[in-house]
Amino acid sequence: MPIKVLLADDSELVRRAIRRLLTDQPNITLVGETTDFAQTLERSRELRPHVIILDLHMSNDNKISPSQVRSHIERAGSRVLAISVWDDEETKTLADNYGAVKLLDKINLGTQLIASILEIAAPSAENS
Repeated sequence: MPIKVLLADDSELVRRAIRRLLTDQPNITLVGETTDFAQTLERSRELRPHVIILDLHMSNDNKISPSQVRSHIERAGSRVLAISVWDDEETKTLADNYGAVKLLDKINLGTQLIASILEIAAPSAENS
């Protein structure tokens, strides 16, 4: 069974690049895309993805806290692969607050994204 991935990023350019990276992966299926945290919570409930690629710095007009996102995603049985343009201690703490299993710098997506999805999806995919 393919690994179901939900992509959450407010940049069309980043989503397009990730879409392109995932296109030729027979064991990964992109099941949806969102552009803010509220949509991400809603779509994760509907789609029950194994992995959520989560931009830590998306628009948050609804003021959804990292702990709300973390709690919701954990209940859905998904695992978070956080992405950001920053890789500092503050961003690492933020990723942890969102419940991210791993944090990737957006600069390294081309070389690390697929391996990271496969690495963190295993426990989630086994339970579905």
